[in-house]
Amino acid sequence: MQLRPEALEPHLAKGLAPLYVITSDEHLLALEAADKIRRAARAAGHTERDVLTVERTFKWGELLAANQALSLFGDKKLIELRIPSGKPGKDGSAALQAYAKDLSPDNLTLITLPKLDWQTAKASWVASLQQAAVYIEIPNVERAQLPGWIGQRLSAQGQSADRTALDFIADRVEGNLLAAHQEIQKLGLLHEPGKLSFEQVQDAVLNVARYDVFKLSEAMLMGDPSRLARMLEGLKGEGEALPLVLWAVSEEIRTLLKLKAGMAQGRPLGAMLKEYRIWGPRERMMDPALRRISLSTLEAALQEAAQVDKMVKGLRARAFAGDAWDAMLQLALKVAR
Repeated sequence: MQLRPEALEPHLAKGLAPLYVITSDEHLLALEAADKIRRAARAAGHTERDVLTVERTFKWGELLAANQALSLFGDKKLIELRIPSGKPGKDGSAALQAYAKDLSPDNLTLITLPKLDWQTAKASWVASLQQAAVYIEIPNVERAQLPGWIGQRLSAQGQSADRTALDFIADRVEGNLLAAHQEIQKLGLLHEPGKLSFEQVQDAVLNVARYDVFKLSEAMLMGDPSRLARMLEGLKGEGEALPLVLWAVSEEIRTLLKLKAGMAQGRPLGAMLKEYRIWGPRERMMDPALRRISLSTLEAALQEAAQVDKMVKGLRARAFAGDAWDAMLQLALKVAR
């Protein structure tokens, strides 16, 4: 059965299922959910623990053997299966389907996976797990949700802050939920319960953002120039390869051009989004972005991308002078504005 993350604790209080599956790209939230299941398992007598990690040399017989083997001390077992790639392969698919049909009453199994792409999510082994397990899919905390998430965490430790302070923390920890958790804990250690001033937050919180080249495209689509400039500066400071940044931005511009041209021909946007496999948060950003950005702006931006590419390769570019990173910023801002 599917279970919302926030419903996990009430579920565990009522009793344990034999199989749990956690799928998420938010490592902190996945770890917290897994810890809740581990604590409940220990309390229920599952004192022995087998941890299996699916790597290239992994033999799926190990999972079946762990399930069938008796505990050395006669205790119940917790079997953890970690699949970091999210793709068990043909043998793994068959093994997981067989495992889900033959769960041992003496064992509790916890399977952890990254967020599955749409194609993998339709696989037969996933369907088998969803039918046999308590299946917990934890969504990513997007940038717009981050201040609220931070506020909830502060509230849980008896503290609060105004929106300006929450936005300040969010800017500093963007893309790094574990760092956000650590900064919130730090505020709990430094200050008494109650409302935190902006100055207290500013003094305590470090700039620990982990910038993602693909989130840069998100800032561009949302028309957020200040966030875009901050992220580009962060990528530069982290030593990100400029060709990769240019590729990500150029691909977004090409996609917008195709969609804009298709709309000019009368094609429905929804159909084109499916055709170009655009879904999730990015899908929701496309319509406002296409309304904001003109076809001529996109065509000019694509031409400028070619000029930035010349600069990256050490050649002179007509449209820009100076540093290639500055040219990259001008290009991205052209679309964001």
